Amino acid sequence: MSENEMQRGLKNRHLQMIALGTAVGTGLFYGSTATIALAGPAVSLSYLIGGIIIFFIVRMLGEMSVEEPVSGSFSYYASKYWGDFPGFLAGWNYWFLYIIVSMAELTAVSIYVAYWFPDLPAWISALICLIFITVINLVTVGAYGEIEFWMALIKISAIVLMILFGSYLIFADARPFPENFSNLWAHGGFFPNGLSGMIMSIAPVLFSFGGIELLGITAGEAENPDKTIPKAINQVIYRILIFYVGTMIVLMTLWQWNEVGKDASPFVQIFDNVGIPAAANILNFVVLTAAVSVYNSAIYSNSRMLYGLAVSGNAPRFFKKLSRRGVPVNGILVSSGITLLVVVMNYLLPGEVFNYVFAVVTGAIVTSWGLIVLTHLKFRKYCAAAGIVPKFKSLFYPFADYLCLAFLAGVLITMAMMDDMRLAVIVMPIWILIIWLFYRSK
Repeated sequence: MSENEMQRGLKNRHLQMIALGTAVGTGLFYGSTATIALAGPAVSLSYLIGGIIIFFIVRMLGEMSVEEPVSGSFSYYASKYWGDFPGFLAGWNYWFLYIIVSMAELTAVSIYVAYWFPDLPAWISALICLIFITVINLVTVGAYGEIEFWMALIKISAIVLMILFGSYLIFADARPFPENFSNLWAHGGFFPNGLSGMIMSIAPVLFSFGGIELLGITAGEAENPDKTIPKAINQVIYRILIFYVGTMIVLMTLWQWNEVGKDASPFVQIFDNVGIPAAANILNFVVLTAAVSVYNSAIYSNSRMLYGLAVSGNAPRFFKKLSRRGVPVNGILVSSGITLLVVVMNYLLPGEVFNYVFAVVTGAIVTSWGLIVLTHLKFRKYCAAAGIVPKFKSLFYPFADYLCLAFLAGVLITMAMMDDMRLAVIVMPIWILIIWLFYRSK
């Protein structure tokens, strides 16, 4: 093992933009249309409820991260405060989750590039993205942070412009109460598919929030984590309110809910309506950036999770090796190398990759968040016994912990009732059993 140490190369501006970027992704740009179809105008309420729960969970992770800013994050905490298997499960489930996400995003990259270059084979654009991001991650953690800063800036700028242009369209009417607002209730009511429609929409809404826990994983490489981590986490709730709830309210106000995204992406519709002819090209560039950004963060987080697992004795010591610049080289190369599989799949089966990936990813996300909450309960018991007062306390302990667990259990029940989500609920216990068998054999 290398005796080098991880470097605290992520500056405050990196963390702030990483936090912004993880709160906005392709789940919002393209996934929102399907979510709106389930909930109608009440989709803004779905994002608000889901966002509050996720904020509670991120605060729990933040409390542990500030107290012990280590790489590997909640896998390390689960091992220390709960037990070996929970730590093993937390780490490997998260790694598996983001390997699948990495593959899905590489596939998405090839789709977005094909919009401009339809004759370019999908596997070539996926391979170029893989090589570029792998090299960036191998340089320094600062290089990852810098690239993520600019890609997140592009995504956030697009959302802000969309909200501003959408608001302009709403209030361009000189009357005191613009007629557009009636779209929030005039087409079947605020809950056109009933309360059950809004409840069903929460599962895909959670997919949009996946990745926000990356803030906890950055703690081991953040400058001055006592200050930067709390600041970044506390701003998560405002981002959710602005970028998700605000966006949905604008969309639902501009169009009747069953017309949103019918002829084009709702974002294209807004840019088109303010007279920007290149709307489709602008959106394609933004979602391409979003996909590359998610792949970049997935390679980063997976390599750090493998490092943390190795430090805890739950992964081969091979993954503890650091370069002279403090980068977990082997974790990056292995995580990136496995995603090469999707390049091969895009070569052999273009257009047929990962039909059910989003359902499986949502199931793995729910598992990770559930493990964070349960670990936090164990962490608080340890602190109480040891007389430790956390520097950055989570909100409403222990009520919020049990509320989040009940909420996540309800999401799983809802997923089991949905045809396109049921697969995840079936796969989850099988996957946990596979991890347990690997744990027993180590």
